[in-house]
Amino acid sequence: MTIQIYGIPNCDTVKKARKWLEANGIAFEFHDYKKEGADNQKVARWIEEKGVDTVLNRRGTTWRKLTEAEKAQAETADGAVELLVQHPSMIKRPVAEHPGGILVGFKEETWAASLS
Repeated sequence: MTIQIYGIPNCDTVKKARKWLEANGIAFEFHDYKKEGADNQKVARWIEEKGVDTVLNRRGTTWRKLTEAEKAQAETADGAVELLVQHPSMIKRPVAEHPGGILVGFKEETWAASLS
């Protein structure tokens, strides 16, 4: 099984997830938002499946730098998709697509249950 991981390589949580995958012998391909951007259709699917509150990282500096009007855009799914594609660093990291679904963020117990 090869899974697809989306994130930013210097993110500590992404580093932990990648290290965990390697330690558990799980093959993965890494998609770097900084180099490759975020795909509109994928982000829309993640939000549809997991919800805006799960996919959107409101704790980071990028979110805090937005205007109130830009933040209000995140109240609708379509607006959130547009915002996240424009600012992929606001996508909670990492996102892992695997045959059984999608994981957002890294929690070892959740990943072990889903990927083992």
